[in-house]
Amino acid sequence: MDFPPWMQRAIQARLDEVTARIELDTELSRVRGETDEVFEALFAGKDVEQTPEYAEWENRYIVSKGIENERLYMQGLKDGIQLTVSLLGQSMPEENDTKA
Repeated sequence: MDFPPWMQRAIQARLDEVTARIELDTELSRVRGETDEVFEALFAGKDVEQTPEYAEWENRYIVSKGIENERLYMQGLKDGIQLTVSLLGQSMPEENDTKA
């Protein structure tokens, strides 16, 4: 099923808005900052994948991506529920009118 162009634009605009809001999130900014610091420490060693710093960076990176994905998922879930309720709310009066 293809969405009409106006709906695709609305979905894209909402995704852009939510992504921008997540980028400004203080917890995520803190975690990303810590991740960047640890990543920079990696370049001091020659075999970075074998260093404890690499393991630390990898762990922090995974955590930051997890937080980001969780926030995107939750916002998507909320938006989907709102859209469903709105669509059902608009279609229900029509169904009630035909039964009356």
